[in-house]
Amino acid sequence: MAGLEFLTTFIPADGSDYHLTRFVFLRALGFVYFFAFLSLLRQVIPLLGEKGLTPAKEYLNVIGPNFRNKAIAFWKLPTLFWFYISDNLLKILAWLGLILSFLLMIGFGNVITLFLLWIIYLSFVHIGQVWYGYGWEGQLLETGFVAIFMVPLLNPTPFPNFAPPIAVIWLLLWITFRLHLGSGLIKFRADPCWKDLTCLNYHFETQPIPNPLSPYWHFLPKQILRLGVLWTHFVQIIVPFFLFIPGFPRVIAGLLLLSFQIQLMLSGNLSFLNVISIVGIFAAFNDNFLSNLLPNFIVEKAEQAAIATLPSINYVAWALFLVVAILSIPVIINLFSRYQFMNTSFNQFYLVNTYGAFGSVGRKRYELIIQGTNDGIINTKTKWKEYEFKAKPGNIHRKLPIIAPYQPRIDWQIWFAAMQTPGQNPWMLTFIKKLLDNDKNTLSLIAHNPFLDKPPKYIRVQHYIYSFAPIRFKAVWEREYIRPWLPPMSKEDIHN
Repeated sequence: MAGLEFLTTFIPADGSDYHLTRFVFLRALGFVYFFAFLSLLRQVIPLLGEKGLTPAKEYLNVIGPNFRNKAIAFWKLPTLFWFYISDNLLKILAWLGLILSFLLMIGFGNVITLFLLWIIYLSFVHIGQVWYGYGWEGQLLETGFVAIFMVPLLNPTPFPNFAPPIAVIWLLLWITFRLHLGSGLIKFRADPCWKDLTCLNYHFETQPIPNPLSPYWHFLPKQILRLGVLWTHFVQIIVPFFLFIPGFPRVIAGLLLLSFQIQLMLSGNLSFLNVISIVGIFAAFNDNFLSNLLPNFIVEKAEQAAIATLPSINYVAWALFLVVAILSIPVIINLFSRYQFMNTSFNQFYLVNTYGAFGSVGRKRYELIIQGTNDGIINTKTKWKEYEFKAKPGNIHRKLPIIAPYQPRIDWQIWFAAMQTPGQNPWMLTFIKKLLDNDKNTLSLIAHNPFLDKPPKYIRVQHYIYSFAPIRFKAVWEREYIRPWLPPMSKEDIHN
């Protein structure tokens, strides 16, 4: 299509102009599911296994008596693990999710595939406890559930003779709208630095896991960072409303939101938050737009599928649209409430959620450094060795990692714990106990164990403030000791 005419194309009522959109959307969704399950597979046993830091079986045993039977328990807290749970089953379902997500990523997905991905991941989220309390878990589940209605029941091919329901396109736009507007509004309500335009003076340094580019963003001139805050407000509060105007306004809104998410990806490791956000943004682009960007052989297959597809109304998809509209009522009320909650679900199936990120920004970066010793007596001459994690800052000379969309979950939880007390993080004592035993599964969560020959006799946790060293320095970080976070502890101390 010549010039920019493709930008002004309006959406057809039957959704037949979204075959390419579905193709790109499902591949991207499979990509997110793949990393979500990869993260799960590599960490589920040390975190949630029978001898993990927070065993899922014990968790279900504790809350199980609150329900009369397993059917009611499943309805109130839907997880397949109500019916049976073991380390082997945790690994089997994680592997199944990984395989199905890979199939979706390379182009094969139907209702059965997408439903299995959704119910398996939902099952893990509901037993995930502190490790799975992030907004992007709900965002993946909500997006993944809506995607079930975008594909045929059985035909798994990339271009089936089945028009993507227009109702599903609107629901994806609704998710994208709530995500960005919720993030924008919470900033005005939660932290004054978003109003005085200074939040980016701190964010790149204090975010959970910075990446190699984060220091360069941090040391930008203050005026540019102030403009960055204004840009954030514009993209998150103004731009989302244009998603509901078909044609040119929607495409421009999609491109602005896409560029914003890419910018965030370049500035830090935010798990799969940015990628799942981009997945929903693809609903802003119809085939007329995407045909100018994708290879000709893919465009031709989409055109052939569109020709072979008979126009029809998908009543099931519109029924879902009605259900989501009803479930959205408390979400809308929350969105415009003075006491806005972010990253909250109002139902147990994560069908319609509230979203928001970095409503508050830390002014200083607090870090917990875990140290051990084999000395039998603790005094000023005790030699302490530091444990090194896979992503969180520790050694001030170690290069910053690139890990997103993978999420090392214990690194994230230690970031939160550094801003809290030991009493708010009871799992930390279990973690220390397992380090004192040189527990193999627990050690798989970290990068370096300084006690390979025999376990340490004592472990302590020290509290530091970290700040970026000037870029010209050899060190990445500078750090300042604050105080002990946990005093030296032996196995006997923990048991007592």
